[in-house]
Amino acid sequence: MAVFQYRVRDARGAEFTGTIEADSEQALRTNLVDQGYVVSSIQKTKGTGVVKGRGRGMSRFKRVKLNDLAQFCRQFATMINAGVTVVRCLSVLQEQTTNPNLRAMIADIRAEVEGGNSLSGAMAKYSRTFSNLAIGLVRAGEVGGVLDETLNKLAVFLEKDLELRRKVKSAMTYPTIVMIAAVGIVLFLMTFILPKFMALFDELGIGRDKMPKMTLILRDASDFLVHYWYYALAGGIIIFIALKFLGRTKVGRRYIDLVKLKLPVFGKLIHKVALSRFASTLSTLLSSGVPILQAMETVAGTVGNEIIAEAVLDARASVREGEEIGTPLRNSGMFPPMVVQMISIGEETGSLDAMLAKVSEFYESEVDTALASLTAAIEPMLIVFLGGVVGFIVVAMFMPLVEIINSLSSQNE
Repeated sequence: MAVFQYRVRDARGAEFTGTIEADSEQALRTNLVDQGYVVSSIQKTKGTGVVKGRGRGMSRFKRVKLNDLAQFCRQFATMINAGVTVVRCLSVLQEQTTNPNLRAMIADIRAEVEGGNSLSGAMAKYSRTFSNLAIGLVRAGEVGGVLDETLNKLAVFLEKDLELRRKVKSAMTYPTIVMIAAVGIVLFLMTFILPKFMALFDELGIGRDKMPKMTLILRDASDFLVHYWYYALAGGIIIFIALKFLGRTKVGRRYIDLVKLKLPVFGKLIHKVALSRFASTLSTLLSSGVPILQAMETVAGTVGNEIIAEAVLDARASVREGEEIGTPLRNSGMFPPMVVQMISIGEETGSLDAMLAKVSEFYESEVDTALASLTAAIEPMLIVFLGGVVGFIVVAMFMPLVEIINSLSSQNE
């Protein structure tokens, strides 16, 4: 296919330029006229069909912030509802977005749509940015002629997901700062203060055989950090790389997600977040007209937990066999009785999407409560932990000095 640079005007007189691949100049001209444009010029160019500055390859692999994506969907839905054509919407969105990666993606998607591809098909090229949920909703909107409604639902879903992430991030900010401060203080004491005390003990003739057990443990740890710190650094890097590699395999993700659900403090919170995402995603898809089998397959890929995803796929297999959704969900042990009962009632009454929306609202409130409780409980726990660590170091450093003072006092007597 040849590459052409074109200049066109829409019905309002606004002028647009672009570069696109086409079979011939006449085919491109016919396509542009069919879309309602007045063609000013078409010139054959040398190149790969990528608009200058678009950065197609770059945009495929760099993520776009969720906030930018939600704003994109909201504005897209508003313009579609106002009767603006898809190509015109993409042109406006491309001009006004401030995110360079998103701008490059929109430019490429617009070129694909102008070339005859569907909007969902063009978005599917950027799977790192547009999830299966987004592509499925757009496809359902295109088929049903309700693209504005599905884009609006997608925007609402993304905004809720963004709000949930903000709440979790806000709740974890203070504990993270305290943990970083604790690690910094401990490393400072172990690598700068403690070696000076150990040198003092050596000058006073206090050998390892005369040191308390606490002081010996602390001395060995300090010597390791001072003289063999690169082993600790290498070990941390190896563990990080191993976990990243393990997380890219299906078996590894399954075990990591299972461990997350079993964590003593955060496990219940992670479980509630996953259930909220499951219910809201499935409700959004079903209310947009996506078939239930396709919707459940999409949910399994977007729920964010392999254990719950397996339960959803088992339920999908049951539905395909003509059975109910609730039984495999109940058998998995990952879905509370209330959720299973709500889903069963929704199936019986034909209002599954509405019931799932209620489940999503319930778990959103549960997550808010859990985050508040977690924040209130974790702050004193971290303070006690930090005080205990620092206290252990201080006591271990001063115990030999106390023994020396006691020994000198007994000799004077």
